[in-house]
Amino acid sequence: QSESKLFNGSEKDISLSSSKLTKKESLKVQKKNYREEKKRATKELLSTITDPSVIVMADWLKIRGTLKSWTKLWCVLKPGVLLVYKTPKNGQWVGTVLLNACELIERPSKKDGFCFKLFHPLEQSIWAIKGPKGEAVGSITQPLPSSYLIIRAASESDGRCWMDALELALKCSSLLKRTMIREGKEHDLASAADTTHVSLYGLLRANNLHSGENLPLNDSEIERQHFKDQDVYSDKSDKENDHEESDNEGLGKSEESDSDTSERQDDSYVDPEPVNIRETTYAEQSPEELGEAGEAAQTEVVSEENKSLIWTLLKQVRPGMDLSKVVLPTFILEPRSFLDKLSDYYYHADFLSEAALEENAYNRMKKVVKWYLSGFYKKPKGLKKPYNPILGETFRCMWIHPRTNSKTFYIAEQVSHHPPISAFYVSNRKDGFCLSGSILAKSKFYGNSLSAILDGEGRLTFLNRGEDYVMTMPYAHCKGRILYGTMTLELGGTVSITCEKTGYSATIEFKLKPFLGNNDSVNQISGKIKLGKEVLAILEGHWDSEVTISEKKTDVSETFWNPTMDIKQRRLPRYTVKFEEQDDFESEKLWQQVTRAINNKDQTEATQEKYVLEEAQRRSAKERKLKGEEWTCKLFDQDPATGEWHYKYADTRPWDPLNDMIQFEKDGTIQTKVRHRTPMVSVPKIKRKPASQKKGECGFSSPEPDNQDSSGSEAQLLKHNTRIRKKGADLGELQSAIDSIKETQEDIKRDIMALRNRVTSNSPPMDYPFLQFKHYVFILLVVLLQLIINFLFK
Repeated sequence: QSESKLFNGSEKDISLSSSKLTKKESLKVQKKNYREEKKRATKELLSTITDPSVIVMADWLKIRGTLKSWTKLWCVLKPGVLLVYKTPKNGQWVGTVLLNACELIERPSKKDGFCFKLFHPLEQSIWAIKGPKGEAVGSITQPLPSSYLIIRAASESDGRCWMDALELALKCSSLLKRTMIREGKEHDLASAADTTHVSLYGLLRANNLHSGENLPLNDSEIERQHFKDQDVYSDKSDKENDHEESDNEGLGKSEESDSDTSERQDDSYVDPEPVNIRETTYAEQSPEELGEAGEAAQTEVVSEENKSLIWTLLKQVRPGMDLSKVVLPTFILEPRSFLDKLSDYYYHADFLSEAALEENAYNRMKKVVKWYLSGFYKKPKGLKKPYNPILGETFRCMWIHPRTNSKTFYIAEQVSHHPPISAFYVSNRKDGFCLSGSILAKSKFYGNSLSAILDGEGRLTFLNRGEDYVMTMPYAHCKGRILYGTMTLELGGTVSITCEKTGYSATIEFKLKPFLGNNDSVNQISGKIKLGKEVLAILEGHWDSEVTISEKKTDVSETFWNPTMDIKQRRLPRYTVKFEEQDDFESEKLWQQVTRAINNKDQTEATQEKYVLEEAQRRSAKERKLKGEEWTCKLFDQDPATGEWHYKYADTRPWDPLNDMIQFEKDGTIQTKVRHRTPMVSVPKIKRKPASQKKGECGFSSPEPDNQDSSGSEAQLLKHNTRIRKKGADLGELQSAIDSIKETQEDIKRDIMALRNRVTSNSPPMDYPFLQFKHYVFILLVVLLQLIINFLFK
């Protein structure tokens, strides 16, 4: 018993002493773990640097030195670092670039190849102090900049591949090190690294070649591609934990777009409960009439019974008169509204989808010009004019993109009647573009011809790039023997497409047929694509048929655009709102009686129905004037500072595949179904009623300033509101400064006019001619004397 008591007592003492020992040395244990973790991280980085098999990419690149001369060096990209050598032999080390502090950007250049730049945003050094083997001094070469590197690849494809690889190394260095170095598996490092090199390079090359499938290269995406057929994890639980961590990192570190108009939420994605979307029902449009190329399809011969209407019309007008207030006969009307006709430019909106994915700015401009030309070849037979829209009239339609499974929505509204202004908005957030603008339609009579001028501009925006392409429209010119009833429609004028951010621009001249021109001189165009003032390409051809492009650099000509039958068959199908769901002021329902009469060739009924609509509009205008009311647009607002019309529900955020699900339209409002709500960043010019949204359900993102929930922090929203108020105050000060400058200019102009009038009044009048009679007699005598002298000496 004594032995047992002694044993039990000693056991108790030992347990007490061990517990005290644990408390005393807990801090030492934590410090030990800290040092081991620090060594492990250092070991991972050094292992990736020193091991020759751990390589993401390696190739010859040209690097510009501080003296602006280029040197060809061997560059090896590893996770987190870029090693620079004079030769592929690692003994001639030049320097090591630390990528974790660098930013990457494409750099324009006139020379061959593809240029990009690595730089520190705060102009600090990007170089490591020592080399991979502890070298303190690198090989002798030309001096290189300390805070940046300008690098040139041999071709654009190689350059794109290098940029993708550098983005991967910048954003996902922790994942690469984790996949290439695993504790307890150092003996399998070489084989795993070789496989990593091949799969990563293949993924980058595939991503570069197939630009239509551009995916964000975040941690989760690379991990899913790289470990599809591999398992380098120690056990199943480890694999699941690492996947969770990498996915969360991918949400936080995914590559941000150029136009930072949305905020990424930090919470992970949870599949919401399926909800039904209340959206407008669209039906596919019946086959359309495209018209034929050439002058014959644009010539109208007026029948004998309608010539009397032409004479009646000519009695009402005089040369130079604006025809906007003149009632035109219905036989020259095309049975659709002008708002509908403006949508003809988007049957090839898939060209814009391709342009949004194009990385090269020059090729992007060419795709935009190609899309612009694709909107002209659809034309009605003969000389036809669409209906003048009624004030408040709207039109909606959409196109489905089968390749990207997206939709392009078109919304238009007549926002003013005198002057007649039509505003429109086009959106396809999933494919990365939107377009807005307003058109003031004017028409003038010149005696034997008349012109329809579309005054205004459209603004195409690529959401992921923050680029705006501002474009103008040609005018329609009707000429011929109007008195005899033969008229031909042509397009004329010079239009421009300009991108201020990239510096690229295009000008296209629509040429009228000359007086002695042949059939080939009909519908001709010529244009230029420029970078600044330098002409890069020449366009020649016809706007309703083939257009060729000649590259100045290569002097090679090829077909740029040609609306062949194959192209016309691949037009995107257009869908219009079902007639039953249309509002009373939508174009198809509003003009249905006039359209039916024109299609039945009953001009009397068409004129009567058209008069009913126009008279109702005049009566409404008189009532508003008597009540002192102003017309309020349904879908568009006018900026009081610039006078431009903007769609009330415009959403210009780049598409977020982690949050955005589908874009849809309801009652003229284009919205986006999202997995979770995100705050909208927009200037609160106009207050709107917030839509009710139940907490925890899947939401719909619409760009209403007050339509937000608590998904973003209140501090961030307050910060945004403060910044917006500050910008509004700055804009107000700028506007007041502009107004004062204008007033000063007017004062200067008045002073100059007064001074000019004073000088004119003080100058002596010229009552006599410059040469008097005696001067002419003297000149005549001199001439006779010269003739006599010539005769005598001869």
